[in-house]
Amino acid sequence: MHSYLRAVGFSDIKSREGIKEIIGDTVRNYDEKVAVEDHKDGVFVEFSKNYGCDCGITVCGQYDEYNRFHVDYYFPFFRGTGITTQEQVTVERHLDKESFAGACDDLRIGITLIFYLQDAAEYLREKSKGNFGGQPLTLSGLAKEGRILLPALKDKEAVKVEQEITRNRNHLMAAARDGDQEAMENLTMEDMDTYSMIAQRIGKEDVFSIVDSYFMPYGIQCDQYSILGEILDFHSFTNILTGEEILQMTVECNNLQFDVCINKKDLLGEPEVGRRLRANIWLQGHLHF
Repeated sequence: MHSYLRAVGFSDIKSREGIKEIIGDTVRNYDEKVAVEDHKDGVFVEFSKNYGCDCGITVCGQYDEYNRFHVDYYFPFFRGTGITTQEQVTVERHLDKESFAGACDDLRIGITLIFYLQDAAEYLREKSKGNFGGQPLTLSGLAKEGRILLPALKDKEAVKVEQEITRNRNHLMAAARDGDQEAMENLTMEDMDTYSMIAQRIGKEDVFSIVDSYFMPYGIQCDQYSILGEILDFHSFTNILTGEEILQMTVECNNLQFDVCINKKDLLGEPEVGRRLRANIWLQGHLHF
C-alpha cells in the first residue's frame, strides 16, 4: 500500500483488494497512455488516470507475448503548474523496478534536489531517440500532513534587503561552484554570521519568526523533504471516486515556486494567501519534452 495515496484522496483504502480495484479502473479507463515498444523486456506501458485536478494514479507494467498486461508498480501523482527550474537534470533508474529518480542543482536551494520522475515511459521513449537533455522541469509535492503558520512580520524595506542578499548569495554560490576560492570564503563568513544571529535571537523569539522559509531533506529517503514556504495561491476540489476534499497550494520556498497537494483532513489550520505552509513532502518531477 503506497503511503501517499491519502494525499490524492484515497485515505480510506486499507486493503489490497481496494487498491486492486483502483489499479484496474486506471488501466481500463485511463486518461493518458504512453507505450515504449522498443523496450528491452517487452512493451513498457504507463497508464495515468486523473481522480481530481491534475492528480491521480499512474500504473506501469509490461505486455507479454500473449498481449496480456502485467502490473509492475503504481504510484499516486500530482502534476504541478509552471516551470520550476531550467537547470540540467540527471536521471538514474531505481534498482528494483523500471522507475527513475531525477536530480538537479538549483542555486536557490543550495542542495541537490532529488525527485521521483513521473513520466518514466516518455523519458524512455525520448532517450531512445536521443532527445534527452536540457528539458524544463516542473516540481510538485505530495504531503501526508501539514500545518498552516502565520507569516513572519516584515516591512517593505526588509523585504528589499532580503531580496538583494539572496541575489548576492546566488552569485556567490555560482562562483563557488566554479571553484572561486574567495566566493567560498565569503559564503563561509555569511554562514557564521547567520549562526551568530540565530544564537542571539533564539533565546527570546520563536524559531519560526526567525526562519521565514526552508527546504531541507527529511528522513532517510532521498526524495522526501521538509518545507516551510509562503502560500501564493490555493484551491480545493474533491476526488471524483471517494469524494474526499483535496487542497492544492502554490508555495514559494527559498525563492523556489512549486505546488503541493494534501488531503484537507491532514492539514491543520486554514490556508490563506500570505500565510505559510509547513509540511513534509514526497517530491515529484515532470520533464517537458
